[in-house]
Amino acid sequence: MACVAVTWARPESTYTDKWDNINVDEILESNRLLKGYVDCLLGKGRCTPDGKALKETLPDALERECVKCTGKQKSGADKVIRHLVNKRPDLWKELAVKYDPDNIYQARYKDKIDAVKGSA
Repeated sequence: MACVAVTWARPESTYTDKWDNINVDEILESNRLLKGYVDCLLGKGRCTPDGKALKETLPDALERECVKCTGKQKSGADKVIRHLVNKRPDLWKELAVKYDPDNIYQARYKDKIDAVKGSA
């Protein structure tokens, strides 16, 4: 959730920037594309190569507060969170159940989540 759309793994100091130029707005504006990514993350559908990398990286990004994210990844993650919280709370809740079943990250990022509510 914190870095839902744009984080990918690499053992160096940041995640790979290979997919940093993905058009996050295009994904968020398309129900089909957004559902594809969410289904991938939830294990309900096939994953594109970037979706697979995101799925593998997301737990680390959540745990480490996106410290290995590039600037574009952090910006994209903020945009995705704002969109999901305000326009697709159903998907946000599904992702939270999968990636934060004990509410650890929801509590950790509460101020950030509350700050984006209503600012779509």
